[in-house]
Amino acid sequence: MAPGSPPGPAIAAMKLNERSLAFYATCDAPVDNAGFLYKKGGRHAAYHRRWFVLRGNMLFYFEDAASREPVGVIILEGCTVELVEAAEEFAFAVRFAGTRARTYVLAAESQAAMEGWVKALSRASFDYLRLVVRELEQQLAAVRGGGGMALPQPQSLPSVPAPVPALPLPLPRRPSALPPKENGCAVWSTEATFRPGPEPPPPPPRRRASAPHGPLDVAPFARLHECYGQEIRALRGQWLSSRVQP
Repeated sequence: MAPGSPPGPAIAAMKLNERSLAFYATCDAPVDNAGFLYKKGGRHAAYHRRWFVLRGNMLFYFEDAASREPVGVIILEGCTVELVEAAEEFAFAVRFAGTRARTYVLAAESQAAMEGWVKALSRASFDYLRLVVRELEQQLAAVRGGGGMALPQPQSLPSVPAPVPALPLPLPRRPSALPPKENGCAVWSTEATFRPGPEPPPPPPRRRASAPHGPLDVAPFARLHECYGQEIRALRGQWLSSRVQP
């Protein structure tokens, strides 16, 4: 392309891809893995500490964790991840097939970080997801066709002791002999089964009350109270005297 000529559609599309990749690398969507790794340079043997972010099958790396634009990206398709011996400890390599393909040598800061990165990068490619989907389809077909593959059984719950049956309550004992009846009503024995005591005073005779000195409707309340109080005191005295006598 001659200098000064307008950019072609391929260059415009490349700029759009770079902008889209930069936006995808720094968006707020959850990441598959992120952290610092030591990356070995392509021409030089020195390692540089970079901030790596894994999203899907794309591995972005930045100058530091606060950077908003990635330095580069590695497309994890057709690659293998394996441990290597290098100057840095906890090193591993991302290799691609082909004579001119580049090998990326990376190093983690700990054994746990290295194992986490190797596992995440090995599962990031679409080839791995395709194999997983194919395996699941085969298992589903075997289960539907009765191929002998048993579905995973749920974990057994702890045994619960059976409830203890309630003991029957004792029924009330029936009397050995029922009392005789007269005219359809039971007649109970009148023999005293307890110590005899004084009988209560007889009720006062029912009579129409009258005022001592005039009709009831015109007698004052104090006079009526005194009149009936005398009768009550007399009856109470008779009852008390009957209790004293043997």
